[in-house]
Amino acid sequence: MKVAVQGCCHGELDKIFASVRYIQETQNITIDLLIICGDFQAMRNTADLASMACPDKYKHLGTFYQYYSGQKTVPVPTIFVGGNHEASNYLWELYHGGWVCPNIYFLGFAGCVRFGSVRIAGISGIYKENHYNEGHYERFPYNDGHVRSIYHVRKFNVYRLAQINTPVDIFLSHDWPTGIAYHGNTRQLLQFKKHFKSEVQSNTLGSPPNEFLLRKLKPSFWFAAHLHVKFAALFDHDHSTKFLALDKCLPGRDFLQIVDIPTDPDTKIPLRFYHDEEWLAIVRATHQSFSDARIQQPFPSDSDTQLYVYATL
Repeated sequence: MKVAVQGCCHGELDKIFASVRYIQETQNITIDLLIICGDFQAMRNTADLASMACPDKYKHLGTFYQYYSGQKTVPVPTIFVGGNHEASNYLWELYHGGWVCPNIYFLGFAGCVRFGSVRIAGISGIYKENHYNEGHYERFPYNDGHVRSIYHVRKFNVYRLAQINTPVDIFLSHDWPTGIAYHGNTRQLLQFKKHFKSEVQSNTLGSPPNEFLLRKLKPSFWFAAHLHVKFAALFDHDHSTKFLALDKCLPGRDFLQIVDIPTDPDTKIPLRFYHDEEWLAIVRATHQSFSDARIQQPFPSDSDTQLYVYATL
């Protein structure tokens, strides 16, 4: 399966789709799926701009609204996770994932689906320690604090993803797993991003929860964005996870790459999105632990949750 992986989108769907078409035409290939690793910016109208955290000078509609309204058609099945510059009000409506427009699927604040025979899991947002152990207490319309805390990763979603026991082919995130910088060309990374040096040396570049999920789930591929630089790494478990982060969509930048995802040639599953049965069981088993207040109650033990999950399957 040929998958186009995009770093940050920043509302530039027209340019990304044009790049996909160009690659297909010049390389004579068919791209089966487009993955976007955050900062998608699903702005349906100008009212959605108030729910995006960024300086006003960077707030613009982009081109998503044209696909949302049906003026344009999405040329390739697309899936994305959220970042830290989003129409957070709209994505909150799709907390468990769903279609933001025809042929573009939001994986949710955390989620797992299948595309054909390929299993894709992921987590939206970025890590901030001071909100990690809290519930989702934000209320719309968001104030200056809530418009940022809404996209901060919560332990609840990490806990849910950690219940996955069957293999994951692809994992998506916006920010990087902590420590991944040591598993690629660190020297080259610091040549491009000199200001990362202190965080790399102190092992604080990235997200500790993402590192936990990397070690727990051991996906075959992990795609990310956020830091606006291309970086590849191999993380060794009993097998290797191939990590790839990409840049934002700008001329002359490494923002898009085609990746061949191995599939079983004998498996004739149509290439479309499917719900994942194990994930649906996990959502059902954990829904009572969701908190819409600042206080997050303790979670049941993994063993108790697993018993519920497998009783449901």
